Amino acid sequence: MKLQKFTFLTITTMLVIIALTSCMPNPEHDMGQAPSGFFSGVWHGWVAPFSLIVGFFNDHTRVYDPNNTGWWYDFGFYMAVISGFGGLSLARKKAES
Repeated sequence: MKLQKFTFLTITTMLVIIALTSCMPNPEHDMGQAPSGFFSGVWHGWVAPFSLIVGFFNDHTRVYDPNNTGWWYDFGFYMAVISGFGGLSLARKKAES
């Protein structure tokens, strides 16, 4: 039973890592394509910590996509970076019962 659980967790972790790293901003790959918009900005904001770590080892990976639509991409990117994965919930006050 423990081996099955370990195998499941290993495969799930690898799939999550592949999913997160496959959609990181790569300026050289995106040139000539449509610029990134609001939802790409949100996604790039969510994967920004992973992009930063991968960027240490790969010169072609960036945290921020330079080929973007401007203000809307920036808004989505910063909204995702600030909120993180539930980061805004830390600032909320708990309801008093």
